[in-house]
Amino acid sequence: MSSELEEKIAGEITMSDHPGETIRKWREEFQVSQTDLATSLGLSPSVISDYESGRRRSPGAASIRKIVYALIDIDNRNGGNVRRRYQIGVPSEALIDLRDYDHDVLLANAIKSIHGVNVTSLSADRYIRGYTVIDGIKAVLSFSYPDYVKLYGWSSQRIVFFTGVKLGRSPMIAIRAHPLKPGAVVYVQADKVDPLAVRIAELENIPLITTELPVSSICKIMSELR
Repeated sequence: MSSELEEKIAGEITMSDHPGETIRKWREEFQVSQTDLATSLGLSPSVISDYESGRRRSPGAASIRKIVYALIDIDNRNGGNVRRRYQIGVPSEALIDLRDYDHDVLLANAIKSIHGVNVTSLSADRYIRGYTVIDGIKAVLSFSYPDYVKLYGWSSQRIVFFTGVKLGRSPMIAIRAHPLKPGAVVYVQADKVDPLAVRIAELENIPLITTELPVSSICKIMSELR
């Protein structure tokens, strides 16, 4: 195994009293279907189903290694989101997506692409180098103070998206209290934006955007921005 994550997955499967259930747990964590995993391994989907249900004898070490490599390979081809979540150590249930660009993206273009509305008076004529999508409610429940640093990936000059926003006070208060500041903040399908959140955003020079697009569409659009 070439990484801590691969060793973790392989170890859990090998040591589990119910290896098939553990395989299913990790397959679902990587959001990989039985068919896709089977195709990657050159197997019939029924083989994966039999492993997971316990109808087939637990795979040996060599087969477990192939399953782990296949999950990692599929994730890498899909952008490496799961692997990144574990590498940076942010609670995976709260972090939906995180990506860094190897190029500058004009914020105004990003806002237009997600059909966003800038609710501040700040200019969007600035550049970002990545984005992070967070489940706002789960973040409040599971993030420790150091976790917020890890949300910025390689650069804090990024858009941070928050889902599950009601009024939007808490995210902006948390951002104001932290020394690192994002390039912009986007509330996804917010119920309403509190004027205090707007005021904090303007004081911190952070454009605050709203969008009504679903998270799945946002992640796809943002991952393809050039």
